[in-house]
Amino acid sequence: MPGAIVEVAAYGAAGAAALGLAAGGLAYASLWPTSQIFGRTLIAGGNADEVALTFDDGPNDAATPQLLEVLARHGVRATFFTMGDFARARPEIVRQVAAAGHVVGNHTMSHPRLSTQSAARVRREIAECNAVLEEITGAAVKFFRPPYGARRPYVLRAARELGLTPVLWNVTGYDWKPIGVDGILANLDAGIARNRRRGRGANLLLHDGGHRAMGAARMDTVRAVDRLLTAWLAASEHGAAMRFVPVDAWVRE
Repeated sequence: MPGAIVEVAAYGAAGAAALGLAAGGLAYASLWPTSQIFGRTLIAGGNADEVALTFDDGPNDAATPQLLEVLARHGVRATFFTMGDFARARPEIVRQVAAAGHVVGNHTMSHPRLSTQSAARVRREIAECNAVLEEITGAAVKFFRPPYGARRPYVLRAARELGLTPVLWNVTGYDWKPIGVDGILANLDAGIARNRRRGRGANLLLHDGGHRAMGAARMDTVRAVDRLLTAWLAASEHGAAMRFVPVDAWVRE
């Protein structure tokens, strides 16, 4: 009997450890941007010469207009995953984004971690953001990015039921950290190079705003984008094939 008790105890400990590992793996998958375990998401296209600039957490009156100027100067279209609360506060900036030909995507109303919210809250956050953006731009919203990349099957299902394609990323600029322009550029260049080696396009996660409040300091991001585009577009004039695209370029593949 003592041996049996030890055996049962050991089995229980092993079972608990296995359950812990499984739970940890699922939590990791719910946040890892390229994971497809909870459902298909758009990451990037199959052309290694294509790069998408995507910006989260705007509109932001402290950076978004300046970013639009940089993109216009280089003739590049991008994708802006926009928060409904900020869009309602600064509709004129959202109109400028749309009028410039950029893709306006849904980033929820208030930026909650959707993987921990009820299904009703998830649907409300996405649906209300859709309504706000469509009222401002007069156009249907087609793309959705979950805040933090956090999703569960019901998050992706709600987005698709509302006519949205979920979009994640495969390169992170880490521009919310105090790493300066050089640090942001180093992250972007390394990520682009990694994806080119793998024969994949690069989907760059950057931020034109900050989800906690309007006015987030994002001018390092603006400067990094300017330098990135200057360098890559100059290289393209000398035979490099790099092309910057909005995410809608990848849905027809």
